[in-house]
Amino acid sequence: MPEPIQNRYEFLYLFDCENGNPNGDPDAGNAPRIDPEDMHGLVSDVALKRRIRNYVQIARENRMPNAIFVQHATNLNRQILRAHEETPGGYQEKVRTKSKVEAARDWMCANFYDVRTFGAVMSTGPNAGQVRGPVQLSFARSLDPVLPMEVAITRMAVAEEVKGKKSSAEYAAWEAEQDEDKLRTMGRKSLIPYGLYVARGFISAHLASGTGFSEADLALFWEALLSMYDHDRSASKGMMSARGLYIFRHVGTDTNPQQCARQAILGCAPAHRLLDLGTTSEDTEHIVSIYRLDATKPARCFADYAIAVHPDRLPAGVELYTASLEGGSVRLSRLVG
Repeated sequence: MPEPIQNRYEFLYLFDCENGNPNGDPDAGNAPRIDPEDMHGLVSDVALKRRIRNYVQIARENRMPNAIFVQHATNLNRQILRAHEETPGGYQEKVRTKSKVEAARDWMCANFYDVRTFGAVMSTGPNAGQVRGPVQLSFARSLDPVLPMEVAITRMAVAEEVKGKKSSAEYAAWEAEQDEDKLRTMGRKSLIPYGLYVARGFISAHLASGTGFSEADLALFWEALLSMYDHDRSASKGMMSARGLYIFRHVGTDTNPQQCARQAILGCAPAHRLLDLGTTSEDTEHIVSIYRLDATKPARCFADYAIAVHPDRLPAGVELYTASLEGGSVRLSRLVG
């Protein structure tokens, strides 16, 4: 098994949505999620993880060791049962000793990317225990209030079940007898004109040692964040794009190698010190600032914002990188003051 990562990370992930619904709320008729107190848009961590899983599933063809455990329309107990079948002793219905559960859990971590990345509750069915993943994401939040809208649309056909019609010819005869207006219907689409969202992420080297989350897994994670919206197009989503990825890597400061390695794992600064954003061009405190170029009018595209990065404000023992895609591969560029 590859060596787990040896550094703690935090990151800021920027993405936007133009004329679409970035994350529908099923409790609100699938309208865009918002904070009702200030009207800022929200995108759930679950929605972000789903798209990361989808990208990895496409990019690695759902093959072990990068298969995806939480897939659409599947029974998770099937893979948990397989974990018991593939480990010493096979599956024994009434044998769930600690060693057997741990062996099944280790097999799941070794073969499923999302288990060793995000963790999983696998104590259902045959029981492979629980895994606390090293990578965690916050809800994404728009930088400014968004305007949820509903627009009416016309559907030029109907999908009506007609009693007594049992063949396509009978349906064709029924259509010929109807008024044209009765063969159309109305619908609605929920969207926002524009929103720039920021998600915050956390990667624990300590938890990575328990799941085997490696440097190769980390590179695939950055790749997924940068690429996933290009493989998730739909009419409802509008135009969604990854707009920035700022990565804080803890490396330590101590001259003693063992102590420095320990600092890299535990971290050299609190997460909020790195991830809090400045909101004006005059900000003198934060490492990253994002603000509208013209605050008198609503933002309608990414070009309406400016991003200022100040690596000279980094705490000791922390490095800052930006990530980009070049030729299908992720390139990390270190920013220095």
